[in-house]
Amino acid sequence: MTDVSTTPSTSRFEVRVTADSHFAWVRTRLSIERTMMSWQRTAVALIGFGFAIVQYLEHLQQLPGARAAYLPGAPRYLGLALIACGILALAISIWQYWWAIRYLWGEPYTPLAGVSKEEKHTPVIAVAIVLILIGLFAFFAVLLRLT
Repeated sequence: MTDVSTTPSTSRFEVRVTADSHFAWVRTRLSIERTMMSWQRTAVALIGFGFAIVQYLEHLQQLPGARAAYLPGAPRYLGLALIACGILALAISIWQYWWAIRYLWGEPYTPLAGVSKEEKHTPVIAVAIVLILIGLFAFFAVLLRLT
């Protein structure tokens, strides 16, 4: 009979399937979802604020009696930078989400889930991809605007 405490483990952690560990797995899974939604909320704010800055400040420059701006292209560059940061944040969030989900559904933790791998899909990736497309549209709309 071998002593379990002296036998080297092939896994990093000992995974025991109990109700406590299952619900800890579920809490972790939901935490990953909340983190992804936080990334999305931040990215939407960056994209929206960048687009709004461009629209508002260019509108102010066109008002009658307004002084000429010292740097007339600055609002456009600032808006483009904010939109690009929002798109980059979404790309990073997708990478982080996929990495975390792949780890969580890894071999040692699959029994903790209590469901099959086919049931792991949620709409957050689809929302992130749609937001990236919206961000790209906003970026190119501002970039290619010739007026």
